[in-house]
Amino acid sequence: MATVLSGTSGALYYKPAGTSGTFTAADVTNASNNIKVGTYLNFKVNDKVSFGTGGGTLPAGLSAATDVFIKTYAAATGIATFSATAGGTELALTNDGTDGTSAFTIDFAEFQSVGNVRSWSFEVTREEIDVTSIGQSLAQTSPFRTFIAGFADGSGSAEVYFTDDDTTIASRLIEDVIQREQAGATFKLYMDQVLSSGTVDDTKSRSIELKAVLTSASYSVNPDDAQTVSVSFRPLQAPTFDLTKS
Repeated sequence: MATVLSGTSGALYYKPAGTSGTFTAADVTNASNNIKVGTYLNFKVNDKVSFGTGGGTLPAGLSAATDVFIKTYAAATGIATFSATAGGTELALTNDGTDGTSAFTIDFAEFQSVGNVRSWSFEVTREEIDVTSIGQSLAQTSPFRTFIAGFADGSGSAEVYFTDDDTTIASRLIEDVIQREQAGATFKLYMDQVLSSGTVDDTKSRSIELKAVLTSASYSVNPDDAQTVSVSFRPLQAPTFDLTKS
């Protein structure tokens, strides 16, 4: 007999908005160990980031195989420095790298669990395309219209608790709704999260992963309840559905 899942097996993971950028060798100043990764992004100190080569060679000191941490980031100039460990010393860049066929990329490295989320929902809809034809045979009853399914679309929301800790990923999700540049915002919605040695086992879990745009935040304050914010989002492209435990 099948076991019905409860909501307690669900979870929400998130990569913050404004944490995806590109740069070229011309944006690297190795003498100052900094890179202009893009203005008015949303990188924070100690964000773990990964790099893509774009077919070129990254500045010496960085590797596509090794994640590093944001040491400093100035939104107005777009200039960032890095460290090998969170809060560590500034990472030395000994050359500017060599451009490839496309720009180098920098992205938030790992999903983070939104521990202060109360619930999430995601709806998939399909367009209805009317393909009713004229000239049907007359009958006693009125003919019915004929439809086929068209393009798919989706929309979702997450209800997040408002806390007094500004450093949580939940607080960052709430703030990201007004972030101008939202590239990098990505959700992983678990219906059936399975942990193995304290780490999520995606081969045994059911989930929906989607790059998203955050569209609204609805704040609720009631003396009898914990304060919550309902954040709405839409997918930027087709989500990845992993609905089996294999």
